[in-house]
Amino acid sequence: MSPRKTPLPISRALENGKAPGAAEIAARIRDMLRGRANAAKARSGQSFFKEPVTLYGISAVEVRSLAKEIYTEVKSFWSWREAAALADLLLPDPHLEAKGIAILIMGRLAQAAPAPVMLRKARSWLLAGFCDNWATVDTLCPEVITPLLVRSPGLLGRIKNWPLSRNRWIVRASAVSLIPLARRGIALDSAYDIARRLFNYADDLIQKANGWLLREAGKTDERRLERFLLAHGPAIPRTTLRYAVERFPASRRKYLLRATQG
Repeated sequence: MSPRKTPLPISRALENGKAPGAAEIAARIRDMLRGRANAAKARSGQSFFKEPVTLYGISAVEVRSLAKEIYTEVKSFWSWREAAALADLLLPDPHLEAKGIAILIMGRLAQAAPAPVMLRKARSWLLAGFCDNWATVDTLCPEVITPLLVRSPGLLGRIKNWPLSRNRWIVRASAVSLIPLARRGIALDSAYDIARRLFNYADDLIQKANGWLLREAGKTDERRLERFLLAHGPAIPRTTLRYAVERFPASRRKYLLRATQG
């Protein structure tokens, strides 16, 4: 068997008169990740996940640095379409770091895409199971989905239907996508509507995301959050509630935990 050909550095590829496509960049990213793999850190990283995940053992800081390095070199000749093609190649990769780099590059170019098209694309990745862990979902949402909602608020109506999905990652994304908005007091009606729809889920990753959403919504309107919690108290999973009240003073937090019991 002949040895696998290492992709040319991007600068060298350009010197040869040909801009590298998604497949060549994907191969190069995998080479970069393999060269930095750390088995001990990969084993340690598994402790953050209940389900088995596949890791190279590379820190989040280094993943972001690698994504920035690749983006800097391709930004002058790539559009969102090439970035989406790269994501189509790397998101099915089992390694979380490969998925993360694809999403980070996509996030930098996605805003040039038609927002409804990009949202459908993001949902398709979730539906296909390519974002099958909390870390990948929690990267996709703020990097790709939330900026689409800022640019096209009409898409919030589509996100509100995501809690109806049978796919746990689409359901989690419905909450996580709104967190950066809720933190700034934006789209609070949508945030509370989605939060209410998620009360029936026994999945702790969804309950935690929902509590996170409510906690952030309370940062700009604490009284509204308190009224919401008191109104729905017994229906709210305790995991969600504990996350939601984290920023209240200790005495108020204890009161809300008591007052919302069934």
